[in-house]
Amino acid sequence: MERRIIGAIPGAPAPAVQHIEVDEESAGQRLDNFLIRVLKGVPKTHVYRVIRSGEVRVNKGRAAADTRVAAGDVIRVPPVRLPEKAAVAVPAREFPLLFEDEHLLAIDKPAGVAVHGGSGVSSGVIEQLRKARPQAKFLELVHRLDKETSGVLLLAKKRSALTALQDQFRARDTGKVYLALVAGAWPKNLKVIDQPLHKTLDAAGERHVRVVSPAHEDGRRSITIIRKAVPHGAFTLLEIGLKTGRTHQIRVHLANAGHPIVGDPKYGDFALNRQVAREQRFGRMFLHARELAFDHPASGERFTLQAPLPADCETLLTTL
Repeated sequence: MERRIIGAIPGAPAPAVQHIEVDEESAGQRLDNFLIRVLKGVPKTHVYRVIRSGEVRVNKGRAAADTRVAAGDVIRVPPVRLPEKAAVAVPAREFPLLFEDEHLLAIDKPAGVAVHGGSGVSSGVIEQLRKARPQAKFLELVHRLDKETSGVLLLAKKRSALTALQDQFRARDTGKVYLALVAGAWPKNLKVIDQPLHKTLDAAGERHVRVVSPAHEDGRRSITIIRKAVPHGAFTLLEIGLKTGRTHQIRVHLANAGHPIVGDPKYGDFALNRQVAREQRFGRMFLHARELAFDHPASGERFTLQAPLPADCETLLTTL
């Protein structure tokens, strides 16, 4: 992305007000994500604070964090001071390939790798792939996976593909299947979890999601489908489908049901996590995006891509 600054207050000491024009590659992004990417090194909490305060303007008007920016929009950014620290080199890295053509790229993301840099993470999948493919004119994430979640991740190689695929995700025209190992015996009659979720940010900019009442004004309806439950000793392996794709949806719904995902560092059973790490040498979250179905953005053909369960997860299941 080319950062084009088209104006600043004359004679103002740095840092100064900036006026940044949105380029074609950034069109359609949320305002918060655009600023987090442009203002590298600025804490997310500060980005959200200046948006909420109204100091950030889009075409001279106030805008919310979820406003979609368009090519040619001029964004006023108030003075922000970047931390003075040495730049961290981004490693060039390719990932296990599930599918690739001139429109899109699908990889099997390993657990422990963020999809993008930020919040203390110097680089993620997108930055590392761009470094590995300097000839790529366009490469953008279509959707997100949590850092500790492994499995199918889609990236677009053309703006038209990105728009078409994101439209499918918003319209819920994609099919997602996850595997999760949870604590305890899953109730046979619990097949649908239909509970609203509410997302907040703490003082450090970390996301926290919780189940709220249907009457909650900020709750968003969230539906998780339990397709299959297979006992594994004191645990259960769940095959899960999603009707909605909220942040941390599976993790929060399962934890709220009393069966947290093994290894979940935020919503899990921390004592159990330590026990599994100590006794089974399994120290991460057992959540895997096994399958993703979508219509190809150019041909319209229905694609179903699958990522095999990682070896450490297979080993844990065998041991249990």
